Amino acid sequence: MNSDVDVAVIGAGQAGLSAAYYLRRFGMEPESGFVVLDHAPGPGGAWQFRWPSLTLSTVNGVHDLPGLGFADTIGVDPDDPEAALVHAASAVPQYFATYEKQFELPVHRPVHTRVVCARGERLRIETDGGVVSARGLINATGTWERPFIPRYPGAESFTGRQVHTKDYTSAQDFAGRHVLVVGGGISAVQLLDEISRVTTTTWVTRRPPEFRDEPFTPEIGRAAVALVEDRVRRGLPPGSVVSVTGLPVTPAIRAARERGALARQPMFSEITADGVRWDDGRELKVDVILWCTGFRSSLDHLAPLRLRGPGGGITMTGRLATQVASDPRIHLVGYGPSSSTIGANRAGQAAARELTLHLGVPAGSARPT
Repeated sequence: MNSDVDVAVIGAGQAGLSAAYYLRRFGMEPESGFVVLDHAPGPGGAWQFRWPSLTLSTVNGVHDLPGLGFADTIGVDPDDPEAALVHAASAVPQYFATYEKQFELPVHRPVHTRVVCARGERLRIETDGGVVSARGLINATGTWERPFIPRYPGAESFTGRQVHTKDYTSAQDFAGRHVLVVGGGISAVQLLDEISRVTTTTWVTRRPPEFRDEPFTPEIGRAAVALVEDRVRRGLPPGSVVSVTGLPVTPAIRAARERGALARQPMFSEITADGVRWDDGRELKVDVILWCTGFRSSLDHLAPLRLRGPGGGITMTGRLATQVASDPRIHLVGYGPSSSTIGANRAGQAAARELTLHLGVPAGSARPT
């Protein structure tokens, strides 16, 4: 691994690979010009860690990386009925591995980035595989490594089992137990559907869930991304895109509705030794609390750069709000408005273009797509 480069990309998920692809397109040489540092044991980003029951027919979306189609590579169209038999945790890593090889992307793994510090005009990136010095940084570490569980009174007294989405493997693990599913996102609804088929479940959310029966249009997507982009441009924490777009109603969700699995209850106020309690004094005994409460951006390694403002957000700028306003050498992709797989591609392109221009890297011959 070259220890002195123009650009270091941290993370080889959708956003990181997209950024690496465009760095090549804009004339930057692999290894000598840029490297990609990935902590995972193999290709696939966070997809390789997803639960086994997540198939190509149930994922929220697997979108093509630039220059290479997913369906053509894997041989299965996500819209084909056979997609229900293909596990996302194996298909997507296969796609990413083919992508890295075809475009000769300089991905080094497993390399864990410990900390990034400013050293004059350069950035010092300390990893368990050595130190990399770079003129610019594209951070694409995503959120999978930072599962979020909100604090509730009495949580430490609960004698049952508490699990986060990140730790979920199979509904059969909970057979015969009463499972309390917490959260109003897509993962919460998918797992609620699975678990309710084998055991008793209760669903709680902070706000009433909003289901979207109409097709998800580009206009809806753009409106959601625009709201999140506005927040990060003002230095606020990104917020949730799902809270704007709503939950898609799939055939599985319709079936769950019909059997009463989606009977949502408001959020409890405290956790007891054997369950939860609401403000009105009502109590419910449960064996498992499944926290489908999302993730937070994995940015702890950037703490020495002091990018966060008083409210905890990072003020972003640039065409697609990938550039850190206080330090234009640093781009965050897969953060805020680019946290979706579609947004990650566009963000990778914007970050690569803006960063090469900022650093004054000479444009080489365009690579074929």
